[in-house]
Amino acid sequence: MHISDSIKYIGCNDKTIDLFESQYPVPNGVSYNSYLILDEKVAVMDTADPRVTDEWLGNLDRELDGRKPDYLVVSHMEPDHAGSIKAFLEKYPDTTVVGNAKTFTMMGQFMDAALFENRKHVVAEGDTLSLGSHELTFVFAPMVHWPEVMVEYESTEKILFSADGFGKFGALDCDEPWIDEARRYYLNIVGKYGLQVQALLKKAATLDIKTICPLHGPILTENLGYYIDLYDKWSSYKPEEEGVLITCASIHGNTKKAALKLQEKLEAAGKKTMFIDLTRDSMSEAVARAFYYDKMVCCACTYDGGLFPPMQDFLHHLTAKAYQNRKVAFVENGTWAPQAAGKMKAILEGSKNIELVEPVVSIKSTLNAASEAVMDELVKNL
Repeated sequence: MHISDSIKYIGCNDKTIDLFESQYPVPNGVSYNSYLILDEKVAVMDTADPRVTDEWLGNLDRELDGRKPDYLVVSHMEPDHAGSIKAFLEKYPDTTVVGNAKTFTMMGQFMDAALFENRKHVVAEGDTLSLGSHELTFVFAPMVHWPEVMVEYESTEKILFSADGFGKFGALDCDEPWIDEARRYYLNIVGKYGLQVQALLKKAATLDIKTICPLHGPILTENLGYYIDLYDKWSSYKPEEEGVLITCASIHGNTKKAALKLQEKLEAAGKKTMFIDLTRDSMSEAVARAFYYDKMVCCACTYDGGLFPPMQDFLHHLTAKAYQNRKVAFVENGTWAPQAAGKMKAILEGSKNIELVEPVVSIKSTLNAASEAVMDELVKNL
């Protein structure tokens, strides 16, 4: 992947991984991005996951072409980016490690501090590092999405090394649109930290950025306003589109039949919808789509006097990612004592700016004429 004559891509694709962070399916793998700046001084921008350490070191050696790195810049200490630091420092013992105070605290938790203690360079917000004709400015991004995160702006080629910002799932050679996997990545991993992302976007707005180099996914060089506008929308918890996400957790299929009937009625009324089966579809996709639309209907069974676990798990995922600014309705089912709607409301009651759309559709075993009439009223209100 060509960036420029002076800045080289040295990252790796990983197509053997099945779950990113041990929870998010990545059918097209993931990339661990790392970069090399060749100037009077040589800077390595982050390392890679230990799954690809040998490949990454080989890429680095190839681009160094006999030179030695002067600096290792550590933007983020999460192991998928910092997992090869130890191997790097053992191979290049004269390199100066660049990070902030929190970076080095965490680094000492992951490895023996003797490896870096006498060759660390601690930077603060706004500090610069000259490499010759290239200069890095350090911009702190705490809690995007770890407390030590920082990004770097290279002023000569106007490149933002954006850490996990603007990243996506998927290896670099997979043919897929950027937006869906970037949305799923952002909302599941960074989604809780909207205020912190907004703060970083304000800092970035003061920079003349021509290229964004993230730690996952493709390098962004065109129409940067499109990506920045999406990040602004996601981090301010605004829906991307008017429509209704219908999420369903059905045990024997009767709740699912009711949910699909609701979808049919909504589409007949001209509403855009999407159906998610929480017992089978990806949880991370369900979370991403809940933020995509401005409305959501949760359809679930009562289970052991409580809420069927797939729906309970989904709603807890949503609240953990700061779900807010949406309209929500409920369809419940129970053969002898429907209680699911109350349980769902209780989970969401701490979320900000959630408007409940009435009425609750309460079903006993199967949808009948009476409960379908209530559903028709809900469709009208939605």
